Amino acid sequence: MEFIAELVNYIVENYDELLVLSIEHLLMVVYGIGLALLVGVPLGIIAAKFEKLTPLIISITNILQLTPSLAMLAILMLYFGFGFQTVVMGLFLYSLLPIVKNTYVGIKEVDGSIMEAGTGIGMTPLQLLMKIQFPLSIPFLMAGLRLAAVIAIAVATIGPYIGAGGLGTEIISGISIQSDVQIFAGAIPATLMALIADFVLGKLENKTKHGIA
Repeated sequence: MEFIAELVNYIVENYDELLVLSIEHLLMVVYGIGLALLVGVPLGIIAAKFEKLTPLIISITNILQLTPSLAMLAILMLYFGFGFQTVVMGLFLYSLLPIVKNTYVGIKEVDGSIMEAGTGIGMTPLQLLMKIQFPLSIPFLMAGLRLAAVIAIAVATIGPYIGAGGLGTEIISGISIQSDVQIFAGAIPATLMALIADFVLGKLENKTKHGIA
């Protein structure tokens, strides 16, 4: 009980600072995911439409995903310097695989009979993609977005190691001075952020499934 009381007091006393760090954390994730959507969706479509390029695109995004996060940020730091933009680039690269792969799977999973019906009424390949394949792939894309968001929120906590802000500032500061209260004060909001993102995006994913059904 004493620990919980200390934690609550710390959060109340440092509410303003924690709020600023939470906003910084959220912005890094939103920018990173936004970039991943802008690049990942077209890459997923290209992978689905040009089979020869599929292994190359999926392999590159796999390698990016498998690179240790701290190593990835350290490499990016050499090119982008310390701070916010380097973490955004790291989150962008980490978020590519689930978005690219789910877009690819979503487009490939479209029923062949629906495609034949579209072709039968005279749709061009571009119309088939924009009016049938891409809309029907959105539930898969939402599943990828949901996974990417949770991963990005977790990876962003190591941002302070390269000079970025975010909730990792509290965690890393707590580690350096061996303060469990400070570690939890950073970890709890980050965990809540991941849970909320998972819940909200899960709801949106279900909504898109029901909309198509």
